[in-house]
Amino acid sequence: MSKLLIVGTVAFDAIETPFGKTDKILGGAATYIGLSASNFDVESAVVSVVGEDFPKEYLDLLEKNNVNIEGLEVVKGGKTFFWSGKYHNDLNTRDTLDTQLNVLADFKPVVPDSHKDSEFVMLGNLHPLVQLSVLDQVKNPKLVVLDTMNFWMDNTLEDLMKVIARVDVITINDEEARQLSGEYSLVKAARKIEEMGPKYVVIKKGEHGALLFHKDQVFFAPALPLEEVFDPTGAGDTFAGGFIGYLARTGNISFENMKSAIIYGSNLASFCVEKFGTERMQTLTGDEVNKRLDEFRKLTQFETQLD
Repeated sequence: MSKLLIVGTVAFDAIETPFGKTDKILGGAATYIGLSASNFDVESAVVSVVGEDFPKEYLDLLEKNNVNIEGLEVVKGGKTFFWSGKYHNDLNTRDTLDTQLNVLADFKPVVPDSHKDSEFVMLGNLHPLVQLSVLDQVKNPKLVVLDTMNFWMDNTLEDLMKVIARVDVITINDEEARQLSGEYSLVKAARKIEEMGPKYVVIKKGEHGALLFHKDQVFFAPALPLEEVFDPTGAGDTFAGGFIGYLARTGNISFENMKSAIIYGSNLASFCVEKFGTERMQTLTGDEVNKRLDEFRKLTQFETQLD
């Protein structure tokens, strides 16, 4: 069984969409990635930090989903990272209402000895120096995937470039790809980003699917058209968890297999948006995943006669 190391936030979120609002609920990049990756037969571990205010039931939830929390530091007397946001009617744009770093401000990650030899590493959205620290602690991973965002491009670009140079795959959205590369064309943007270090570039386009680039090869996976999208929070992290979870289960990191990983990631993300926060991912069954995978297959499969 492959080992998967997940680095990212375990947090509280308070979310408001046109369909309702929540008080503090379970959130954080590492949480979504871990719950998504738990759909595959892999040995996952989370490296993160929470405060003493973090409920035991949430820790139990992670363990119940086969996520090792040995590397999840609990700071006595500390408060857990908190983010609050409000989505606009189109659900593609949002306003951040509050961000409280709390224990995350002084976080120094410690990778458990049991997972320093992880073959697969998922660097969730965090400060690049934290991501670099983790890379310095792991031993020759087979594949490292990085997720980042424009905030780090704006404020810590030099450190971010050091991380980008050391990873195999980067996942960012189309706006971030254009910012990072300085190119409007996503094809040109991907080529420029590959020159920075990653062998593979995944560009997420939200409800419009995802693109995978490797040298002169390109693959596009659509997003499944859904009747209802309730809350897009964590969809990108759920996608990343499905993507690397599938690769870790199969142990195959070829371009051809990454096509399937993109589909698995998109499939799981389509469930995440159906309810607030992690609620839908907590009740997801294998039968539901397989049924929707078949819907993806029907969506993308066609036959044509070439002259």
